[in-house]
Amino acid sequence: MATQKSVLIVEDDRFLSSLIRARLEKEGYAITQAFDGEEALDILKQAQPNLVVLDLIMPRVSGFEVLEAISVNPLVNQIPVIILSNLAQESDVLKAKQLGATEYFVKIKVSIDDLVNKIKSVLK
Repeated sequence: MATQKSVLIVEDDRFLSSLIRARLEKEGYAITQAFDGEEALDILKQAQPNLVVLDLIMPRVSGFEVLEAISVNPLVNQIPVIILSNLAQESDVLKAKQLGATEYFVKIKVSIDDLVNKIKSVLK
């Protein structure tokens, strides 16, 4: 039997995080949640999820800082990171991609289904 794939959701909006979690658990993924960047970095020190869904605007440590920390850490820099943010400016998208983001979604323009489908295709 295939090992269950794990996803780390880093999102300070607890309602949105719970929606994504419920949808991904239904698809059979093991979910870990972090509600700020600092918590995300702590989790990444202990566990290597198969994928990270990352918000950029968060308390304590921003998503950009988390992305940067992931990109320079050889233990986790191969983990795909999907950005889910309200930041829609081209410069933010470009910065995230330069720091290694696999995909970039703007919250108001993406459905949970689109996000889940992208996660499934990245984790194939």
